[in-house]
Amino acid sequence: MWSLWPPAWLSLAILLWFLWAWAANIIIANPRGEPGYGLGFHTLHAYARLFHRLHLSGLDNLPPGGRLPDRPVIVVVNHTAGIDPILVQIACPFEIRWMMGRDMMLPALDWVWNWLRVIPVDRHNARGDMTALRLALRHLDSPHAAIGVFPEGAIAKPRGSLLPFAPGVGLLIAKSRATVLPILISGTPAVAEAWQSLWTPSRSSLRILPPVAFPLDSSPAHITQQLHALFLKAASNIPTR
Repeated sequence: MWSLWPPAWLSLAILLWFLWAWAANIIIANPRGEPGYGLGFHTLHAYARLFHRLHLSGLDNLPPGGRLPDRPVIVVVNHTAGIDPILVQIACPFEIRWMMGRDMMLPALDWVWNWLRVIPVDRHNARGDMTALRLALRHLDSPHAAIGVFPEGAIAKPRGSLLPFAPGVGLLIAKSRATVLPILISGTPAVAEAWQSLWTPSRSSLRILPPVAFPLDSSPAHITQQLHALFLKAASNIPTR
């Protein structure tokens, strides 16, 4: 007969079941709700915290409960290093579909770009990439959708500077009538090539600014100008760590 305690094998099985349920719950708790995405998301979260000593502020400016409202959201970020989109994504509890320069998308990683649903942008087209704009607008027409953009179009140099914003960001915001979530990055690795920031330690910071809803009659040029001024002001008040 059994004693008051179950056999060792049953105790181990119960323990393993609870561990599996706990791990599965963590893995599924990610912006896309998929196990594969969750493994990557939580791995990168640990990597950012330990390797880049990521510091977050302004988390109260994220959507309540981490769920995007019915109105679409455009995450606007200054560009400091190749690691930027990873840091921003792990700070946000919702999935961001990024717009990225086509020339920066290595063909060997096409499967990654497709899995992440990156929207390629021809950033050297003087008239703007209307195909990319249409793809972004189509996505923003979906419920609870978010697009991520780096309006400078390139990593800002010299370090700590802010390049002019491309007019396309104002056009995208005006046409989609999306709420803007500005995020200011600082402290990322000072490296020569964008990809070097992935394996260079840093003390990176993300400051999530209050969301902005521009009046519906705002012109693209006005939106672009106001956003640039907002980032200039925020960058001048970066807190010391």
